[in-house]
Order: sequence, then C-alpha cells, then structure tokens
Amino acid sequence: MNKSSMRDIDERTNLAGNSMFELLLFRLGEAPGTDRRELFGINVFKVREILVMPEITAMVNSPPSVMGVANIRGQMITVINLPQIVGTNPTKGLGILLVTEFARTTQAFAVEEVNEIVRLEWKQVLSAEGRGGGLVTSIARLDGNDENTRLAQVLDVEQILRDVFPEQHTTEVEVSSKLHLPPGTVILAADDSAVARMMIEQGLKSMEVPYIMTKTGQEAWDRLKAMASEAESQGKTIRDKVAMVLTDLEMPEMDGFTLTRNIKQDPRFSGLPVVIHSSLTGATNEDHVRKVGADGYVAKFVAEELADTIRKVLSR
Repeated sequence: MNKSSMRDIDERTNLAGNSMFELLLFRLGEAPGTDRRELFGINVFKVREILVMPEITAMVNSPPSVMGVANIRGQMITVINLPQIVGTNPTKGLGILLVTEFARTTQAFAVEEVNEIVRLEWKQVLSAEGRGGGLVTSIARLDGNDENTRLAQVLDVEQILRDVFPEQHTTEVEVSSKLHLPPGTVILAADDSAVARMMIEQGLKSMEVPYIMTKTGQEAWDRLKAMASEAESQGKTIRDKVAMVLTDLEMPEMDGFTLTRNIKQDPRFSGLPVVIHSSLTGATNEDHVRKVGADGYVAKFVAEELADTIRKVLSR
C-alpha cells in the first residue's frame, strides 16, 4: 500500500475519532415520474475503488439486476445495476463502477455518475426508518441545519445484497450452543439496518439470550442512561441490568465509535463490555475499535462467530 493510501486511512480513522465520516455521493438517474436526479451516498470506507465502466461479461441465468461480471485486476467481480434496484432511469447511461468491500464480500455497483466526497458529522444523518424508503437506512443533510440543505439517501447495501442474492443470505440463523447471561441482565443491541437487526435477533434468540434492540447509537445511549437511573433508584448498578452492549459502527445520529467512547468514559458504566459488530471489516477499523476501548470486534454476519465473541468477552 502506498504512503498516500496509508495517510488516507489514518485521516479517516481520525475522522471516526471525531464522530465524522466521509460520504461518497453519486447519482442513479431520474427519479420515477420526474426529471430530478436525487443524490445517493455510501460510506467511503466501504468503497475499494471507483472505475470508468469496464467491459462486462453477461452471465447466463443471472438475477435481473445483475449485469454480469467484470475482470478487475484479475478478480472476477459481480456487477449490480443499482438504478434498476432503486427504480431510477439513468438517461446518461451507466458510466461508473463502484467496487465495494464489506461484510466479507466484494461486489461492484454500476451508477450513472459520481459527484464528490463530503465530510459529515453523524448527527447530520437522520434515520430513514418510517419515511417510506425500504432500501435506505438514513438521510444525510449535506449542509447541516440549513433550511434548504441538500439531502442524500444512504443506501442499505446489506438489504440490497440480500434482495439480489437471496440464496447467499439464508434467513435461518441457528447457533448450536446456548449462552447464559448473569440473571436479570440483557444484551443491549444497536443497528440501523432492518435486515441486520432481524439476523441479530434470530441469533440471540437461538442462543436463548434476552435482549433489547435499538435502531441508532443515540437510542441505545438514551436507553442505557435510563436503565442506569432505574438501577440507581433500586440500589443497583447498570451491570445488574445489562450484561453487554452490542453495536454497529455506521448509524445515523450517533455512530458506534461515539457510543462506545461515551460508555467507556462514563463512570456509571465502568466495566460494562462493548462488542462492535460491523460490516466495515479490515485491520484499520479493528485498530480503531481498540483505540475507542471496545472489548471485542466481530464482522457481520456469522452467528457462531458472534456467539463466540460474546462468550469470550463475558467470560473475562
């Protein structure tokens, strides 16, 4: 890896330390029934490279949204037609390929054009839950609190991949061994992706573990503080209520790095273990996870690995 790449990684890690991240903005064509070209976004950390559209070999009997495979540096990578999935019309054609790496997979998304990379705070990103966009986890306010801020839809890539390749994403999440928490305690979990929440819930249920599920780091933090106050009023500590916190990294309003740091810096939560469960894999992220004080890191999504990590952290 060259020096500029290392510098980029260090810089992005520092961003994460300040509750900021970089969003790659792109367009997918005209929205149905309009001539508007909405902005979409993906966390830069998930993007391995951006290419002018290479030659694509169509594969026999592939799903309708799969354009085929591209040979990129000797690796055969599946190319997914992103405008077709979100229902937009790319009148300028599909000129750009985003090669992404996360959740242990590499795939490429064909897009109409790439615009820019913007630096945002997580609090500029609002949950899209309940706003009608099934493939969108959150909405980024690109210009902060400005009245007429530009908006970008952050796509739920986990859900998209699950829809495109259902056979690779089994719905049954079984864990062979049960897990015993201290009596009366739960695992407090946070994830903004509906598909990830469903899989975590299935995994925890099969371990017979009681849990509370939240949708953002902010919601988990508020819940944790409320439980701490309740424990205090009963002459107990948070450890009598919560065995551990399991958190995603990328979440609107408050990300997992910030949630972890808040927990680790607050004397009320002394000794409360935090495990980060993320599709953002790679040594850089794992290193940063250690820096913010998390007790464990597990890549999405293998239920047995999640169970092993939780078991190890609780047995310390």
